[in-house]
Amino acid sequence: MHEKRSELGVRTQPLRLIRLPLAAAICFAMAAPALAQDTGQPANPTTTPTAKQKTTTLGVVTVTAQKRTEDLQKVPISISVLASDQLQALQVQSFKDYVNYLPSVTFQQGGGGIATGPGFASIYMRGVASGGNTNHSGSQPSVGVYLDDQPVTTIQGPLDIHMYDIARIEVLAGPQGTLYGASAEAGALRIITNKPDPSAFAANYQISTDKVAHGGIGETFDGMLNIPLSKSAAIRLVGWHEHDAGYIDNVAGSRTFPVSGITVSNAPGCVPSANNAPSSSNQCFGHAKKDYNDVNTNGARAALKVDLNDNWSISPTLMGQQTISHGTFASDPMVGDLAVTHFYPERVDDRWWQGALTVQGKIGNFDLTYTYAHLKRNQEEQTDYNDYSFWYDQLPYTYGNYIYDNSGALINPSEFITDRDHYTISSHELRIASPSDDRLRLVAGAFWQKQKHDIMQDYQINGLADSLAVPGWPNTIWLTKQMRYDHDESVFGELSWDFIPDVLTGTVGDRYFRTRNNLYGYYGFSSGFSPNSAYGQAGCVSPQPFEGAPCLDFNKSVRQTGSLSKFNLTWNITPSKMLYLTRSKGFRPGGINRIAAIPPYQPDFLTNLELGWKTTWFDNRLSFNGAVFRETWNHFQFNVLGPNGLTIIKNANSARITGLESQLNWQASYNLNLSAGVAFYNAKLTAPYCGFIDASGNPSTDCPAGTLNPSTGEDGPQAPTGSRLPITPRFKGNLIARYSFNLGSNDGFVQAAFVHVGERTTDLRTIESGLLGDLPAYNSLDLSAGIQKDNWTVKIYLDNAFDKRAAQYKFSECGVTICAAHYDPTTGYGSAVYPNGQVYTGFSQPRTFGISFKQDF
Repeated sequence: MHEKRSELGVRTQPLRLIRLPLAAAICFAMAAPALAQDTGQPANPTTTPTAKQKTTTLGVVTVTAQKRTEDLQKVPISISVLASDQLQALQVQSFKDYVNYLPSVTFQQGGGGIATGPGFASIYMRGVASGGNTNHSGSQPSVGVYLDDQPVTTIQGPLDIHMYDIARIEVLAGPQGTLYGASAEAGALRIITNKPDPSAFAANYQISTDKVAHGGIGETFDGMLNIPLSKSAAIRLVGWHEHDAGYIDNVAGSRTFPVSGITVSNAPGCVPSANNAPSSSNQCFGHAKKDYNDVNTNGARAALKVDLNDNWSISPTLMGQQTISHGTFASDPMVGDLAVTHFYPERVDDRWWQGALTVQGKIGNFDLTYTYAHLKRNQEEQTDYNDYSFWYDQLPYTYGNYIYDNSGALINPSEFITDRDHYTISSHELRIASPSDDRLRLVAGAFWQKQKHDIMQDYQINGLADSLAVPGWPNTIWLTKQMRYDHDESVFGELSWDFIPDVLTGTVGDRYFRTRNNLYGYYGFSSGFSPNSAYGQAGCVSPQPFEGAPCLDFNKSVRQTGSLSKFNLTWNITPSKMLYLTRSKGFRPGGINRIAAIPPYQPDFLTNLELGWKTTWFDNRLSFNGAVFRETWNHFQFNVLGPNGLTIIKNANSARITGLESQLNWQASYNLNLSAGVAFYNAKLTAPYCGFIDASGNPSTDCPAGTLNPSTGEDGPQAPTGSRLPITPRFKGNLIARYSFNLGSNDGFVQAAFVHVGERTTDLRTIESGLLGDLPAYNSLDLSAGIQKDNWTVKIYLDNAFDKRAAQYKFSECGVTICAAHYDPTTGYGSAVYPNGQVYTGFSQPRTFGISFKQDF
């Protein structure tokens, strides 16, 4: 019997989201003039609009990338920044809105081939991407995402945070190991919120609505209150509701399973036979629907800042969000444009809250900062898994022969999944920084983090015989019930010395780390379905039940220690022009393979050598920044679906990424501002990926044609030397032009934002990449215009103006060589219904026209 699975999960107990009603925020905002009058304080210049001063110079952008507040142009790191005004001008509300404008960033949505909605993105930087299967028991992400100073990255994707009242997004490209640790092997993405301001009352609200071509109507309501409590304390309250319209249609259709001849249909008007019993020859599910993939997001943030005295302050924050999405965000070209035919309900409920605390103060003239965060995230998911059953029902697998009811009659083998994932992450960081104007400067600290991931996946078939079901779980053909812990402890420091003050500076950094990965639980079939399995009920290593599962069938852990180094030399040629040379290193912890015969996967390391520049020209009217680099990625982790459909994490030798990144900003005149970003990458293997290890447990590099893979019997390397790394284009760039003008006594603007993304491959392996096909290059154009009068602004926008189908990712629901297989008429293998296999494509949102109104107080 063929054993399986492609697993992507969502776990655990329902958690009630603490909400700040948006209506209250808006009501307070509408009452702002009276409240502001009562305070007797001047308006807050950071939140209250004033007449724009005409200028031909660029403003100063401050960042905290190096754990200090600094001018972007003085930081020797390749950083892209989207400031608050840019986020508003680009209509940014979520991750999918801003990733286009970050040349160094690419992503893969739902890498496990099941969940493709918000909150399931795998983020990559600088081409450091293997394109493998994203799985709850797989590798940790290579890019860390932070909300202020707190990490918000979980195994299957970071939080998709609604972007309102955000100060800026900082993107730090390249290894950030010394200051950010294991979660920033390839880079870090930081979302910085606006902080409470005790100097004055401020408030605003925004109302938006949009129409998606080929889809429905969406709307967004946002509100913010900044309330001074005293001269030294303030609270900031933010609330939001967002409805994103669907544009994928679940088209009425049917499919017949070859073994049993049972036909299933999702058409609302189909007529079931035999009361729709699982063994009936015609079964109806009635889930066809237009605009299938809508999303509803509600959330709130409350932040308090109290200045205890001139030197010490505390800032607690509580933030929560719930996102409920329906359907799938990818389409099946065999069904039609922006269309699928799915049979079971599809829904994700992603809800989380995070409590955080920042304490800042001084010990002597040293700055001391302590940050703490506690994140709880609950994802519950329902997924149609009919594709898996259909493709394994083909020759040579004939899956349906093994699926029957209590009477022994063959039944509809269609599967659906109920998943629950429960994440709990606690982190602490304590750091100290010497004065920034000293010739010898130090940043040093300690970090501790514990992640707990409680996993449950229930693969069900209606009417399944009791003897085939996992004991205690009726209709369950496969059960995953696991617990995962990831620990990270480290001490770090960076020391800078001005060899020549204001001219030549050297920096050395190091981070000593200790990590541990522990994974245990149950995964597999019942002994009645698979009596000889090495896992599942037949593979029990303990007779005691494990959290409702029949037993514990594996319990593994692995530990690692090591250190990361950084060296930087910065030359300030003039006060406005800098060159820097950096050698830095990042890493990702190793971990557990559940299958007994597969050893643990080892840590992978990324070594970066970079030459960068930060320059301003023409009296600060133009800035031109960039970096050229070469990164070596050694023994990188690669998540694949193994021969039995189980996720296996392997180490895949080495790769090299050579690239150039550059950003230009030009205040061409009082009215016209131009900005452009480009990234060029050459990312490829420097040794073949054989797909198996040698006698020493290292990835084998000796597999010329004629060499058989001992685990699969495949001939030669699965990816030869020189193969491109997937997901990353050779070129990605954007150009934004904004023209401001006077419209009577009011301020107006028009803006155009153009994005180009080059062709990308979809899988590291040659055969799998050929079956999935490449992602074509695409161009996208967003247009907007607006007018500001006193304290209100009206804006209209047209995103994806030419309604391009921008392919962003591809996947198949089970192993690529099964679900994406081409039909062979001589053997009958594959499916004549899908002669080119069944490959889903995720596209960017179709053309969207919208209008928004914002008012400040």
